[in-house]
Amino acid sequence: MRKAIVSLLAIVLGLLAGALLMALTGHDPIEGYRYLISGGLKNRERIGNTLATATPLIFTGLSLAFSFRTGLFNIGAPGQMLFGGFCATAVGLTFDLPRALLLIVMILAGFIGGALWAFIPGILKAKFNVHEVVSTIMMNWSCYWIVYYGVPAYFKGPSLETESRLLPDKASLKTPFMTDLFNGSYVNLGLILAIVAVIVVGFIINKTTLGYELKAVGFNRDAAEYAGIAVNRGIITSMLISGGLAGLGGVAQYAGNASNIQIGLLPSQGFDGIAVALLGASAPVGVLLSAIFFGILYSGRGFMNAMTDIPPEIADTIIAIIIYFAATSVLFERLISWLKKRRGGKAEQPGNPPKPDEPVSQAEEVKNVGRVGE
Repeated sequence: MRKAIVSLLAIVLGLLAGALLMALTGHDPIEGYRYLISGGLKNRERIGNTLATATPLIFTGLSLAFSFRTGLFNIGAPGQMLFGGFCATAVGLTFDLPRALLLIVMILAGFIGGALWAFIPGILKAKFNVHEVVSTIMMNWSCYWIVYYGVPAYFKGPSLETESRLLPDKASLKTPFMTDLFNGSYVNLGLILAIVAVIVVGFIINKTTLGYELKAVGFNRDAAEYAGIAVNRGIITSMLISGGLAGLGGVAQYAGNASNIQIGLLPSQGFDGIAVALLGASAPVGVLLSAIFFGILYSGRGFMNAMTDIPPEIADTIIAIIIYFAATSVLFERLISWLKKRRGGKAEQPGNPPKPDEPVSQAEEVKNVGRVGE
């Protein structure tokens, strides 16, 4: 509950700061926000496009949230997403299979590709204690150049060397049922896959022994090892799952929202996943709601600019401010705790110094890990 309050507070403060910025630049904040929201939710088509925009963010948000919950800071989601999308595109352009089977193979290829790209940083972290921030950033750029070479060499489009051939219809996540349901939007099967991923990740984290062990490793690595948990295996497993989720984001982006893959770009959704995970308090349902919120902002900023001449950079600034407040959530949590303590009259009386905290054993820390993040 407290984390939800902190996330809502970050959103409110970000929107207030955005309103102030609009006012300072001579624009009407109420009108600006009206068009910003209606741009993402005005009709069924815009709602569908908002959900499509949010779909890769759900995957990368889950990827980052999973690594956060297990004590790792995976900054490699852009590379993992790109490599997963590249593997899925390669399968879609190479194999002639029935549609259902082809999509399943592409999804598996995307997950395995992303997991493979996270495996190396996982090994380096587990065996040599190489910080995952450094190794995953390096892997981002390794993937960038592999795709930069691989697309023109093997999957070049008919007219441009900077993008691959278009995927055939049977290799696309777009489906007439969802397109018609949302009045011609580009929402696709990736959204359903993302919702399934939210449910599965939530189950793994909160209801399985694996999730318990991974949270124990993230909460206190030494205590987890003392309790008999295979720490190195947990780190590698966490990175594999995190990378696989980011790889699925690549499938949703390049085989769903788009129809091919371009070179020279690292997908911004990989970096935006950090913001989605922070605002969603690293909880799967929170990530889902956070991604949809960001989808509204991204979908509506162009409409806001077209209707009011408010530059779309204002929306980017609002997003940045919200990220800043979400990242400093610990300050809000302390403020809420202080206000709650003061309101409940639990302040220490003069002359009665607080009792020192009783020591907690390492085994007890691991027993309590199930409550971390709830």
